[in-house]
Amino acid sequence: MKIFPAIDIKDKKCVRLVKGNFDNKTEYKNSPVDQANSIKDHGFKNLHIVDLDGALTGETVNVDIVQEIVKKTNLKVEIGGGIRNFDNIQKYIDVGVDKVILGSAAIKDKKFLKEACEQFSGKIALSLDAKDGKLLVSGWKESLNKSTLDFLKDVNDYGVSRLIFTDINRDGTKESPNFDETSKVASISNCPVIISGGVSSINDVINARNMENIEGIIVGKAIYDGDIKLEDLIKEDA
Repeated sequence: MKIFPAIDIKDKKCVRLVKGNFDNKTEYKNSPVDQANSIKDHGFKNLHIVDLDGALTGETVNVDIVQEIVKKTNLKVEIGGGIRNFDNIQKYIDVGVDKVILGSAAIKDKKFLKEACEQFSGKIALSLDAKDGKLLVSGWKESLNKSTLDFLKDVNDYGVSRLIFTDINRDGTKESPNFDETSKVASISNCPVIISGGVSSINDVINARNMENIEGIIVGKAIYDGDIKLEDLIKEDA
């Protein structure tokens, strides 16, 4: 199972939000590039990046930082945050990212998602963020009043290469992921699933190993706060 240490970028800094709330933000001293180098030095191969500035503006605000991380570390980077058109997808592909994560724009416009999967075959990951079983979009401020499972059934044959499922109630809380809901998503998904939100300990990573159709798990705040040490986490990476 792949471990994806997470870097969220805001104003050129590493930050972590609680439940996606920009008013509940913690800034960390390491720059995104320094943090990526540390992740590489510990032996990890994969990295999850969210451009929070991009999520707010719909532009590839930090593409230069992402490019520097890819060039210096050679990590397999998946990047998300406000990617709403083909040009922005292409920009990230051009700087060498492994997967481009689509969220709100793809959920609101399924035609865009389908065409992106066709045009960038094998490069598109879909982020589904849910609260109490319902999909939220637009920075988790807007509910579509549609269940995650129903939406997934609608787009399951589009050719998404990876699915990232986040339970918003757990994100940034270190209360452990919602394994039950993630399992339901993974059981019907045509592509492998990445677990996101709430990882608190190595035990959460070990528990994820026993689930079907799980490709990996994203670990963020627990690393920054020292609850999980990178030297211990790398032992679970495969």
